[in-house]
Amino acid sequence: MKSTGPSPVITIAEQPGTLLVKFHGIQVAASTRTLVMLEANYPPVYYVPWEHIAEQYFARTDHTTYCPYKGDATYYSLQIPGHEGANAVWRYENPKVSVEQIRGYVAFYPDQVTFEILKNIE
Repeated sequence: MKSTGPSPVITIAEQPGTLLVKFHGIQVAASTRTLVMLEANYPPVYYVPWEHIAEQYFARTDHTTYCPYKGDATYYSLQIPGHEGANAVWRYENPKVSVEQIRGYVAFYPDQVTFEILKNIE
């Protein structure tokens, strides 16, 4: 179903510091190049570059969704011994022009992972 209303205000900014992403205590991503997306009344969403994830913990699934403002999303489950986070991670492989910055990045459902932001010391 296509949206007929105005698009929400979406802002994307660089997240200062280093973002660590953990799944059941195992670090699955770490980046100093994290983007944070703010969209309408939703909580902030962290996007991490694909090359900053620990790919051995990610398994692509058949699940997909469509957002009229961002495009088609593909999903990945997180898998570590004894735990699976089904469809816990998504990415927009071909995002809409208005959010092109998230191409090559993945996002995580915050109820599946924990985030820690470390301040970079210069």
